[in-house]
Amino acid sequence: MPGSFDLFFVSSNRSKYREAQSIAARFGIRLGLIQSALEEIQSCSLKEIAEKKALDAFDKFGRPVVVEDDGLFIDGLDGFPGPFSSYVFQTIGNDGILRLLMQQHQRRQNRKAKFVSVIAFCSGDASKSFEAKLFGSIAKTPRGRGWGYDPIFVPENTNRTFAQLSDAKDGMSHRYKALKKFSSWYLNMRESSGR
Repeated sequence: MPGSFDLFFVSSNRSKYREAQSIAARFGIRLGLIQSALEEIQSCSLKEIAEKKALDAFDKFGRPVVVEDDGLFIDGLDGFPGPFSSYVFQTIGNDGILRLLMQQHQRRQNRKAKFVSVIAFCSGDASKSFEAKLFGSIAKTPRGRGWGYDPIFVPENTNRTFAQLSDAKDGMSHRYKALKKFSSWYLNMRESSGR
C-alpha cells in the first residue's frame, strides 16, 4: 500500500531493490518498489543516466521516487564496462570479464576496479543525486553465490568477494555509501518541511 512507504524505488531489478530497501531501513526510510523498466540514455556519465531515469520515473508514476544507476570500472580495461555494466553483464557476464582480463600480459595485468553508485531522487519539488565509490579488485575466478558482478568483485581491505560477504555487503557497498548520503539529505529535507 502506498501509505506504508516513504517513497518508491523504481527498478526492474528486484535484487537491487532488496539491497536498497534493507539499507534504507537502517536509516529509518521505508522504501517501496515500483517494478518498471525506465528509459536509459546512452551516456558515459552515470549521474546523467540516473538523473534522467529519476525524471522519467516521476513523470510516469507521479510520486516521489528514487532510482539507482551503478557501474563497475576496471582499471586494466580502461574503465570498461563502466556505465554499460548492466548490458555487458547480460551479454558476456562475469566469465567474459575474466576472459578479457586474462588477455592482458600476465606481468602487466591490472585487476584494480571500483564500483560507482548514483542515487537520484525526484519529486514535484526537488531533484538531487548522490554519488559514492568503493575501490577493490577483480578476483581471478568467481567466488560465492550472488547477483551481478558480486562473485568477482573483492572490496579493498578484504580477501572475499561481495558474494562471499553476503549480508555484510549492505553495510559497506557503494550502494550503501550513496544511500547513506541520500538518506541524510532526505531526512533533513523531510524534517524541515514538517512532513
